[in-house]
Amino acid sequence: MERIDNLFHSYANRSLGMIDPEGIETLCSDMEVDHTDVRILMLAWKMKAEKQGYFTLEEWRRGMKALRADTVSKLRKALPELEKEVKRPSKFEDFYSYSFCYCLTEEKQKSIDIESICQLLDLVLGSHFRAQVDYFIEYLKIQSDYKVINMDQWMGFFRFCNEISFPDFSNYNPDLAWPLILDNFVEWMQSKQT
Repeated sequence: MERIDNLFHSYANRSLGMIDPEGIETLCSDMEVDHTDVRILMLAWKMKAEKQGYFTLEEWRRGMKALRADTVSKLRKALPELEKEVKRPSKFEDFYSYSFCYCLTEEKQKSIDIESICQLLDLVLGSHFRAQVDYFIEYLKIQSDYKVINMDQWMGFFRFCNEISFPDFSNYNPDLAWPLILDNFVEWMQSKQT
């Protein structure tokens, strides 16, 4: 625990008493991982970090203990295992949901702008459902009905990717409780295909 705490303090902003965005960038640099790498988001998920770009000592301890890491080298070596853990279906939905909440940076914020959502979808879901994500991002960029996406729509798209036959949509039923944005997306895709 002492080594975990010492490692924390080597990256922490002393006046804040936590690791801030600058500290995270230094940590990433030391681990030779880009700060925009999805594994950094996975690390935040493992720590159950509440505020984007910041790790408290408690969050740090939680994550490091779970990963059995008390050095940068051990942390870097733990990343492939962390990736495997997150990719398990039982854990991935929790990670997907967490990634949305982690990007809510303002108090009482309930939705995320389309541009940020497009980046987040690509980062979090792109490797699982490449075609669906690419087409949905294309749709989000050209449509004008939605300026933001909420949690219900975010989780709805995840369910959609898991349940709906793509790209033929043969099992899509608009009468079921899908968020309206997904009905609109399917209509847009079908009109593209004809």
